[in-house]
Amino acid sequence: MTATSDPNPEVFDEQQKRSEIYTYEAPWYIYAMNWSVRRDKKYRLAIASLLEQYPNCLQIVQLDDSNGEIRSDPNLSFDHPYPATKTIFIPDKDCQKPDLLATSSDFLRIWRISDDSSRVDLKSLLNGNKNSEFCGPLTSFDWNEAEPKRIGTSSIDTTCTIWDIKKETVDTQLIAHDKEVYDIAWGGVGVFASVSADGSIRVFDLRDKEHSTIIYESSEPDAPLVWLGWNK
Repeated sequence: MTATSDPNPEVFDEQQKRSEIYTYEAPWYIYAMNWSVRRDKKYRLAIASLLEQYPNCLQIVQLDDSNGEIRSDPNLSFDHPYPATKTIFIPDKDCQKPDLLATSSDFLRIWRISDDSSRVDLKSLLNGNKNSEFCGPLTSFDWNEAEPKRIGTSSIDTTCTIWDIKKETVDTQLIAHDKEVYDIAWGGVGVFASVSADGSIRVFDLRDKEHSTIIYESSEPDAPLVWLGWNK
């Protein structure tokens, strides 16, 4: 083996540092997680617990570049009703909008992180069932990157709901499948796809809410599809 010297030891040390694997051990099983994309919050991660009880936990952890450790901040750890089936930071790379985090479980919740990152407050509690104070458990959701005021949720009650989180109102609610809807993902400003226990992938265009396109159906009977993602 031949070793060559780097003309800039500082660059070499930085490359070595960046190539390491950083580990964080949560105090509970982790069920959901998501990276922040804000440019001013590098290496920030939200992690949610899986506990067999009503109160669960959510932590926001961040890499400390000075010592290479991922740390949790007690001020950014908070209780969450039931395990969060998904959690996503607002898709705002340029830091033009408030620092928000969304979670799904019994409801869609929007949390706001204070400007000085000293606390997390519940901003919105969104229920898609107009006829009841309860709604069907939410299996997943997706935040629209092209239009961040929109979030789409999927539910075991066979529906997909499109929210205007700025107005805190339902924009559209569709019966999307014949059985439970397990996941939803945006493919553009007004286009999203969903997967279900009925074994199909369906694509919806909000310009034509009466119709959807089935682009795949499982060849096995009663074979549910659980997750999906667009190639962006």
